[in-house]
Amino acid sequence: MGRALVVINTEADRARVTAWVKKAPKGTRVEFKAPKRSLDQNSRLWAMLSEVAQQLLWHGIKLTPNDWKLIFLDALKREMRVVPNIDGTGFVNLDRSSSDLSKEEMGEMLTLIEAFGAQHGVVFNDPAENAA
Repeated sequence: MGRALVVINTEADRARVTAWVKKAPKGTRVEFKAPKRSLDQNSRLWAMLSEVAQQLLWHGIKLTPNDWKLIFLDALKREMRVVPNIDGTGFVNLDRSSSDLSKEEMGEMLTLIEAFGAQHGVVFNDPAENAA
């Protein structure tokens, strides 16, 4: 077997994974991850990042929502790998992605953004309130 991904939702899923583990050759790597973030969390993340980017300067610099995402990921204390860039004038971040955040980690990220925003006077639009 090469690669496989099974989201365990049923006992049949659990049985399939168990059977694969029993047949797996030595050296096989198995990784268990918490449930991925939800689409609602993802939508909220990008809305909040956009609002922070629109309302704040960071040390006199206007940042993009993606720039802010990297700042907040760093604040979560997730592992980071950086290397010097090609011309030696800065660094390149090799390991910053929010796509692999679990639901719990995404919740922590959203809470962090809310707290930061409150400290810096960011007004967040609540899409649920706008729909009412």
